[in-house]
Amino acid sequence: MGSRWSYPSDLTDEQWLVVEALVPAVRGGGRPAEHSRREIVNAILYVVRTGCSWRQLPHDFPPWATVFWYFKQWRADGTVDRIHDRLRAAVRDAAGRDPMASAGIVDAQSVKGSDTVGAATRGFDAGKKTNGRKRHIVVDTMGLLLAVIITTASVQDRDGARTVLDRLRFTMPSVAHVWAGGGYAGKLVDWARDRLRIGIEIVRKPLGVKTFQVLPRRRVVERTFAWIVRCRRLDHAYERLPEHSDAMIKWAMIGLMTRRLAPGPGRRPWQPSTVT
Repeated sequence: MGSRWSYPSDLTDEQWLVVEALVPAVRGGGRPAEHSRREIVNAILYVVRTGCSWRQLPHDFPPWATVFWYFKQWRADGTVDRIHDRLRAAVRDAAGRDPMASAGIVDAQSVKGSDTVGAATRGFDAGKKTNGRKRHIVVDTMGLLLAVIITTASVQDRDGARTVLDRLRFTMPSVAHVWAGGGYAGKLVDWARDRLRIGIEIVRKPLGVKTFQVLPRRRVVERTFAWIVRCRRLDHAYERLPEHSDAMIKWAMIGLMTRRLAPGPGRRPWQPSTVT
């Protein structure tokens, strides 16, 4: 990291070792690269975690235009997907799970769109009273991301589920069973069974219960959404292009999985503080 002070979002030496082999070389034009791969990754993670705009990236990072170029390039050439998928396999393996998941949970989240989101890629979710975009995701039983698509907020959950489950066939073809909320009941269940050979199990509240209740399986995907929006760049829809929103979510999960594989120093959030 050179002579600059470190930021909380920076990868530690141990965390960088986890992803180093997965990050391609940076452009040098025949000369030694001016900026290191590690600093490019740290700069992207800084934007994701803090929510700052690209142009407001601190000056001790590489120039914002350079970082943004690599953000776009690594999304377009599949680098982000490769890093994300390899880390997910490593996390599952470390937990004693088969890297190829057999079950998942599907859900959607509407987020407000900022003024950088054009009218063509935003819509109004009447149920949530939200003008912006919607994230449709499938996660495994650990809450790790298996598939994601970004739509306008006006797209119904069932319609978005068809697209994200269809994508799941390519990102994790081993999934044969998916849990979903009551809003996904109906034709989607038959379509997924007949078209994708995926069984969808609807998780409903017990009869007679009208108050809020944490439902089994559904809590897993809700926790994943909570992980995502802890990254301030993702508490709203800021990206002009939906595919960049997709990439931001994967970078958020890359940061989370890297910290899980190589925890940083200090107290974990779930550990009690030491009182002296």
